[in-house]
Amino acid sequence: RARVAWSESPGAVPGAGTWGVTVRAPGPGPRREAEVRYLDIRQSLLRDPPEGEENLILLDGRHEFPFSFQLPQEPLVTSFTGKYGSIQYYVKAVLERPAVPDQSVQTELQVISHIDVSSPALLTPVLRSQEKMVGCWFFTSGPVSLSAKIERKGYCNGEAIPIYAEIENCSSRLIVPKAAIFQTQTYLASGKTKTFRQMVANVRGNHIASGSTDTWNGKTLKIPPVSPSILDCCIIRVEYSLAVYIHIPGAKKLMIEMPLVIGTIPCIGFSSRNSSITSQFSMDMSWLALTMPEHPEAPPNYADVVSEEEFSRHVPAYPPPIDCEEQLCCPVFAYIQEFRFQPPPLYSEIDPHPTDVEEIQPVSFML
Repeated sequence: RARVAWSESPGAVPGAGTWGVTVRAPGPGPRREAEVRYLDIRQSLLRDPPEGEENLILLDGRHEFPFSFQLPQEPLVTSFTGKYGSIQYYVKAVLERPAVPDQSVQTELQVISHIDVSSPALLTPVLRSQEKMVGCWFFTSGPVSLSAKIERKGYCNGEAIPIYAEIENCSSRLIVPKAAIFQTQTYLASGKTKTFRQMVANVRGNHIASGSTDTWNGKTLKIPPVSPSILDCCIIRVEYSLAVYIHIPGAKKLMIEMPLVIGTIPCIGFSSRNSSITSQFSMDMSWLALTMPEHPEAPPNYADVVSEEEFSRHVPAYPPPIDCEEQLCCPVFAYIQEFRFQPPPLYSEIDPHPTDVEEIQPVSFML
């Protein structure tokens, strides 16, 4: 079930004080509560008593009664515990005995409703831009402009969000760009709404002097372990947003908020470029482990195949003189010397040029 509850702040009562002054009412304000049940399955684990007996008598000792529940096919709301409410699934076992109070134990279950961030609605990029004039009245110092973009709307826990932003400081003040992920919890009860907002992650940029600009080319902000987005509960909503803002001394900050959806099934196609290239390389080169030997031997050196005598026989000591008149008459081409050597032979373990070794060599044996 999902439950929300909170007490309103004490309201003001006009004319309740001396000389008709408005004062705060004593004590807390009205209490707001709401509840939604998703599952209510009951089972009787004990068999029926024998005929002629009202109750079933169990002998002394330990008794175990197995049971199971089948969850419905339709999606359930993700478990969550927040500031003013919670979504909980639990199994409660009750032992009813005559003439004595009941005994009960309770165990909570965690239910996760999967959100696939590969859906088309979550793959669209988000772009926002805004400008603010710093100063007031006739003492304006210039505008500060900000534009930010993220590649997609859906991410999962542990992913790093690359942020692309352009900041232009035309004011006379030193500004600082920042980015943060905010979680907004919204509770609904008795026609009223209660909101709780908190920062879950942030990152800071460099200072930007007056008349300067700065660019974020994929500045990363990692998502910490947080609850997935909850958008399908009628009394509790958990939403996220990425805020890129500029701290301006002596003025309100310039902020851009872009919606985020924290899912549970990651998007493989939009992983980081380095990891995708690495995984592709490992997939393409995996066949090498099956074909290459454990200890491969180096191939013969090409300089060892062609002897010095053959090299000196085909290459003249001095290059022939070039006829200038013939060169002027001919078109300009790149002259490449003819390849006069034979290609290296096929690789063999037998040395084609063995060195002379004496036939008689001392041999030693150890017993």
